[in-house]
Amino acid sequence: MTVVSYLIYLSIAVPLTIWVARTLSRNGRIFLVDVFHGNDDFADAVNRLLVVGFYLVNLGFVTLFLRSGSTVVDARGVIEQLSVKLGIVMVVLGVLHLMNVWIFNAIRRRSRLEEMTSPPVPPNNHVVVGAY
Repeated sequence: MTVVSYLIYLSIAVPLTIWVARTLSRNGRIFLVDVFHGNDDFADAVNRLLVVGFYLVNLGFVTLFLRSGSTVVDARGVIEQLSVKLGIVMVVLGVLHLMNVWIFNAIRRRSRLEEMTSPPVPPNNHVVVGAY
């Protein structure tokens, strides 16, 4: 039963990770384009790098978390072990997602602040005195 629980865990956790990564990539692109001031190429490159990092961290965590300290002997044990393992994987996925959003929102906020503090027209080193 322990091997069965491993197989069920992997058959749920891996597709879940892939689905979350694709959803974040597709919906996060708009946010990244805004963060990087409409630079689509840069936003797409960052988005791809984030997806690769997401896969590496999450699939690494899923495989490291595969091991169980106890032997599963019945269906109840399988369900209990799966609920704990999948619940922890989903919490980790959520925390990583929130960290990414927080970081990019901070970048976006700083970028907006820089836009608001720069003059609308660059200075031209001319001072008009007594124009009226």
